[in-house]
Amino acid sequence: MNHFAGLMTQQRWADVKELFEFWVRSLDKNGKPNKPDVNLYNHYLRANLMIGASAGDLLDLVAQMDDFAIVPNTASFNFILKAMNQAKETEAAKKLLERMLQGGAESLPDDDSYDLVIGMLFEAEQIDAALKYVDMALKSGYLLSMRVFTECVGSCVRQGRLDTLATVIERCKTKDQNRALYPNWNLCNYLAEVAMQADNSKLAFYALEFMAKWIARGEIAKPPFLLSVDEGLIVSALATAGRTYSSNLLDASWAILRRSLRQKKVYYQLEKLSSADPPYKSVAALNCIILGCGNIWDIERAYQTFDAIGSSFGLTPDIHSYNALMYAFGKLKKTFEASRVFEHMLSLGVKPNAKSYSLLVDAHLINRDQKSALSAIDEMVTAEFVPSKETVKKVRRRCIREMDYESDDRVESLAKKFNIQMGSENRRGMLFNLDYGTEYASAS
Repeated sequence: MNHFAGLMTQQRWADVKELFEFWVRSLDKNGKPNKPDVNLYNHYLRANLMIGASAGDLLDLVAQMDDFAIVPNTASFNFILKAMNQAKETEAAKKLLERMLQGGAESLPDDDSYDLVIGMLFEAEQIDAALKYVDMALKSGYLLSMRVFTECVGSCVRQGRLDTLATVIERCKTKDQNRALYPNWNLCNYLAEVAMQADNSKLAFYALEFMAKWIARGEIAKPPFLLSVDEGLIVSALATAGRTYSSNLLDASWAILRRSLRQKKVYYQLEKLSSADPPYKSVAALNCIILGCGNIWDIERAYQTFDAIGSSFGLTPDIHSYNALMYAFGKLKKTFEASRVFEHMLSLGVKPNAKSYSLLVDAHLINRDQKSALSAIDEMVTAEFVPSKETVKKVRRRCIREMDYESDDRVESLAKKFNIQMGSENRRGMLFNLDYGTEYASAS
């Protein structure tokens, strides 16, 4: 047995196989054939797997365990599942897992069993079957591998199974062994974008939480790798939090921003970092501060930060800087100032993007000026941008409320031109046109 152990240590699998087969044909000191136990036989199975035995070969070897009065255990079947995984025999793996579930306690699936089969099912895009076994694994308290968890996230996002994914993540967070799971950085960003587009605040919150783990991991790595969140993503997160009334997502958005910038006193710390050796300067970070100031209606700090991009940090504002400042002015109904920012941007040769025009439209609408909003959309179209359905519907709503039917006709023309399905405003119209007189009261 010492020789056998030595061959295992040296990974001389062909020799392990040959020695085992010679040993079971030999007699012990009592003159009886040597009889392996289940652990020794599993080493024999492993050796066969390592030298390329097929799943069918391993099934035959497991069947031969009866000759030695040995009951195969979970590890025995896992070697077969590994061979099936290598050969992409997904259906056979499912059947074997079901056999293990119906067998005795010694052969019930463990975390390796579930990991192998779930991974194969996700790879084969059998998402329902995969999620079934994910559920069973979590209920049994088993550990999901990072690979399987990542495949689960990716598959659910691609298939639009967002609520299911949120439930899986929530259940993982309740178990110590699965609490540390999180997908790769790119998938975190993709997950966040998809969740926010679907207004799934719970899933968006989890995505930001995963990103915070990556940022923390990068800071303690040697050498460190510093990750930060795009300011556009933070804006989307804040908007989603507002639409869904999610205080958790709102708090997470600001927390991930501060963590992304690695500061608590963001603006003042950035000033210190800009004069450090080596200096740390980031237009994206300053843009986020402008947005943050806009969200708390602190227009003075928003403008000071914008001005500091050039004066204090020696950087050049980008299109996101101007958009953030326009957003801040628009929130406070400072339409004139928002328009001046837009004009100043044009005078400097900075090309507006679709968001710039949308913000200009919003700034006019907040002051109930639908005609100027339509003019801004006309400029947007001239610049070869297409107004979003949300923007066009907001203008239409303002036209109806102001009873500006001429402008409403222009909105309808825009919608037809860009094939925007406007839907009905009947319910809003009913509320707007309610008669609040006292006729009914007096009649009773």
